[in-house]
Amino acid sequence: MSRITVIHDPVDRFTTGTVGVPGERTFFLQARSASGLSSVVVEKNQVQALAERLKTLIREVKASGSASIDELSVPFKRDNEPLEFPIDEDFRVGIIGISWDEDSQRIGIQIQAIGNEEIVDLLDDDEAAQIEDAPDLIIVSLRIYQAKSFVERSEAVVSAGRQVCPFCGLPINMDGHLCPRANGYRR
Repeated sequence: MSRITVIHDPVDRFTTGTVGVPGERTFFLQARSASGLSSVVVEKNQVQALAERLKTLIREVKASGSASIDELSVPFKRDNEPLEFPIDEDFRVGIIGISWDEDSQRIGIQIQAIGNEEIVDLLDDDEAAQIEDAPDLIIVSLRIYQAKSFVERSEAVVSAGRQVCPFCGLPINMDGHLCPRANGYRR
């Protein structure tokens, strides 16, 4: 079976959200464009890392002067809308790549499905053609204001989970937790 590649260029919406209760949430990335709606399952730490890397990339692009003033000055608004339904999982995310294209003034995000354990990098089309079951790929092209909106939402979604124990820093479940700093007593 050949690799499925979905390209969202230009993307209308790129967001993250969760399904489930804190402690049992499933994180999703969603991209919507004329190509349709893509929903992929992602780990919480991948959402955090993507948001941090986008924030750093925007700062670097601004400092280097490779982004136009017009592109940098477009106001952004945090996306507070829920995930779009139906949420049909396209795949589970394995590798995420980020790039800046100075010519188009866009941030490129490549989201590759989990492949076999031998695949440790993003595959280009030639490499994918040589692999029998190459992992699927979603390519998203974002403007800077869309990336800023994604970062804001990601930080809010990630921090909306379980409360953190003030003593040990571990998440507290609904029924409390066994705190290692309290010698195993429930807090």
